[in-house]
Amino acid sequence: MSPLAVAYHDTEWGVPSRDDRHLFEMLVLEGAQAGLSWETILRKRDGYREAFFGFDPARVARMTKARRAGLSSDERIVRNRAKIESAVGNARAALDVQREFGSLAAYLWSFTGGRPMQNTWRSSRDVPAVTDASVAMSRDLRRRGFRFVGPTICYAFMQAVGMVNDHEIGCFRHREVARLRGRTS
Repeated sequence: MSPLAVAYHDTEWGVPSRDDRHLFEMLVLEGAQAGLSWETILRKRDGYREAFFGFDPARVARMTKARRAGLSSDERIVRNRAKIESAVGNARAALDVQREFGSLAAYLWSFTGGRPMQNTWRSSRDVPAVTDASVAMSRDLRRRGFRFVGPTICYAFMQAVGMVNDHEIGCFRHREVARLRGRTS
């Protein structure tokens, strides 16, 4: 693993987050990762933050057609038109969810009963690619107009934002992450 990936694993991956902006960021990044390596996304993360207004859903939702077209040539991000358009559409859907549930966090965390699921995997080979919760999340996100949110992407998202603790039990982070409740905005 690269130093960037090690730092991400050792400080962020699996840490429970209840911050709407961070949750939106991770939804966009996990969708952008589809078909690519997570390393690629980590290297482009700062570019995404600049291009998508620090992942402020209200500002992303208002991105003009011209701005979106310009992003198709922005090397700081994944220049896939469908992924760029999905980020804007997902921002609009996220705002609708915030209005309905009070926060994006309240909605997303409802798929795990509001608390992190603690798994006890001995090996990464034991970790599933999808779960019933990620299938349910995917289905409901799609119903609400989100895109690039298939069950596998949703499970990767759930792992990233600490909805599930999938650090292997032999990993030093497993116990540390298990004690965390979740950061808020």
